[in-house]
Amino acid sequence: MQQHSTVPEENLEVDSTHEDTVAKTPEAIQILQLRAELWLERCLNQLQRSINHCLSCTLTTPTTEDSEAAIFQTAVDELSVALGTCSVAIALTDTTVSACSLESKPACQICYMALTAQAQAATLDRSTVILITGKKLCLQVGQPISLEDLQQLQNQHPQSAWQLKDELGIISWLITGTPLQVVDGEPLEALKTQLRQQLVERSLAAVAIALAQSRQIQAIALQYQQLEAQNQELVRANKLKSEFLANTSHEIRTPLSSILGFTHLLQAQGFSPDNLRHQEYLNIILNSGQHLLALINDILDLSKIEANQLEVQMETVDVPELCRSVLALVKEKASDKGLQLRLDLEPHATVLVADSLRLKQMLFNLLSNALKFTSQGTVGLQVKQKSIFIHFTVWDTGTGISQEEQALLFQPYRQIANVVAGRQEGTGLGLALTHKLVELHGGWVEFQSEINHGSQFTIVLPLTAAAGVREQGEQREQGEQGEQGEQSTINNQQSTIDSLILLVEDNVHNAKLINTYLRKLGYQVNWVQNAAQMWQALEGLQPGLILMDIQLPDVDGFTLLQQLQAHEHYRTIPVIAQTAMAMKGDRETCLAAGAVDYISKPIDLKALALLVSKYSNARAV
Repeated sequence: MQQHSTVPEENLEVDSTHEDTVAKTPEAIQILQLRAELWLERCLNQLQRSINHCLSCTLTTPTTEDSEAAIFQTAVDELSVALGTCSVAIALTDTTVSACSLESKPACQICYMALTAQAQAATLDRSTVILITGKKLCLQVGQPISLEDLQQLQNQHPQSAWQLKDELGIISWLITGTPLQVVDGEPLEALKTQLRQQLVERSLAAVAIALAQSRQIQAIALQYQQLEAQNQELVRANKLKSEFLANTSHEIRTPLSSILGFTHLLQAQGFSPDNLRHQEYLNIILNSGQHLLALINDILDLSKIEANQLEVQMETVDVPELCRSVLALVKEKASDKGLQLRLDLEPHATVLVADSLRLKQMLFNLLSNALKFTSQGTVGLQVKQKSIFIHFTVWDTGTGISQEEQALLFQPYRQIANVVAGRQEGTGLGLALTHKLVELHGGWVEFQSEINHGSQFTIVLPLTAAAGVREQGEQREQGEQGEQGEQSTINNQQSTIDSLILLVEDNVHNAKLINTYLRKLGYQVNWVQNAAQMWQALEGLQPGLILMDIQLPDVDGFTLLQQLQAHEHYRTIPVIAQTAMAMKGDRETCLAAGAVDYISKPIDLKALALLVSKYSNARAV
C-alpha cells in the first residue's frame, strides 16, 4: 500500500507566510518578472514554430486561401494555450458589405475558433464576450459580428479585440474571451496578465508577416508551375519540331528526287519533243514541282493564319466542277493503291460563295488523308445542302482513329500512327490547316471515326458570305475579267512587241527562264546580275520596264528602288519587283519603296506576262 506523508497544518501556514514574505522582496519580484518575460518569449517562439510549419507546407497547399486558413487556425490555437482559459477567435472582414450598409448588415463573421482540447474545455462555459454595455456576444464559428461591437471590444478595458492589417487595410479581427480573474497570492499569473496585451500584439505582427510570406511563396510556386508547364511545352515543341523537320525533309526530298532524276535522264538521253517517254518525264517533273510548291505553301499558309495574315478570296463556286476537279488530283494515288473513288452529289447542291482555291485545298487534304489510311475498299466525297449550309463529307473504309489520337487531330505538326503505310507521311499540317481555313470561311469541321471501321470528316460551310466578303469576291471577279482582257491584248500584241526590258536577277537559272519566256513573247531582254551592272546598263539603254529581284548580292532591291526614284532620268521607268518574299505586307513594302507592281517566286509565267504587258509600253525602243 502506498504511504502518504503528511505535513502538519501549522507548518503549511509557516511556509505560506514565508513565501509571501520572500515574494515581496525586490530580488523575488525581479525573478518573477524574468519568469513572466520568459513565458512571453516561450509563447511567441512556440507560435512562430507553428507558423513556420504552416509556411513550409505552403508549397503543397492547393490555394492561397488554404494556406492563410492554416495560419489563422494556428494563431488561435497557440494563443488559446498561451492565454490559458480564454477562448480565442478570428473574424474575417466581409468585403462584400459596403460602408454605407454597416449599420444594417454584419461587417465580419467568425471563421476560426481554437481547436485545442484545453481551449475547447475552457470555452464550454466561457464562449462569450461581455461589452461595457452589458451586451453578451457569443463566440461561435459562423457567428456574425458587427463593426460597432468590434470597435467597443477594442476600446474597452481589458481590451478584447485587435485589428489585423495588411497593405490593403483591415483583413481580420482577433477576439479573446473574458480572462479569468487572478486569484490573490498568484503574483506570477498577475504578471502574465499584464503581458497579455503585448503577447497578442506581437502574435498578430507575426501572423501578418506570415500571411505576406505565404502569399509570396504561393506566387513563387505559381510562377514555378507556369515555368514548368512552359518548359514541358518547349520540350514538346522541340520534339514536334524535330519530327516535323524529319517528315518535311522526307516529303521535300521525294519530289526533288523525281525532279532531279528525270531531268538527268532527259539530259543523258537528249530531249526529243516527239518522244512519248520524254513527255512523261516532263509531266512527272511538273507534278513533282507542283507537289513541292504545295508543301511549302502549306507551311507558309499555316504561318499566315497563325499571324492573322491570310485572306480568303470569296467568289461563286461551281460545286460539281470543283469536286470533280479535286477528285482528279487524287485519282492516280487511289488507282495505285487499288482503291475506289466515289462522288455523291446532291442535285441541288450546285453553288456556294467561298474561296475556290482554298476549298479545293481543304478537300484535297481530307481526301489525301483518307487514301493514306485506307488499304482496301473505298474513299468517297459526299456533298449535301442543309438549310443555309453545305456539307462536304470525305469518308473511307480505312483503319479508323483511336479516341486518344482523335484529341491530337487538328494540332499542327502532329501525326497519328499509320499502320497502312508503315511510316509517317506528310508534314502533319493538313488537318490543322484545313481546320483553320474552314473557320476563316465561317464554318466548322465535324468528324467520326472508329477503329477498323473507317472515318468521315465533314466540312460545313455557309452557302453565302457576308456583305463585305461578297464585295471582296466581286472585286476579284472584276479583276479577273480585266486580266482576261489583258491576256487577250498580250496575245494580239505578241507579233508587234518591241519593248526593251532590263532584267536584274542574280540567279542564273531564274534569269534564263524569264529571259527565254519573255523573248518568246516578243520582248527584248537585257539581263544583268547585280546593282553595279544595272547602273552601267542604264547609261546606254532606255528600257521600257525594269524587272528587279529584291535580294541582290551587292545592294538590296529596296535601296535600288529608292535610288531610282531619286534619279530624275530613271524615276519614270516602271519597276516590277520579283522576290521570294511572299508574306503579307511584302507587296506593300515593295510598292512603298517605289515599285509599280510585285510578283512572288516561284514565278507564275502567265501572271508575269500580264504585268509586263501592262507596264512595258511606257517606253519603247
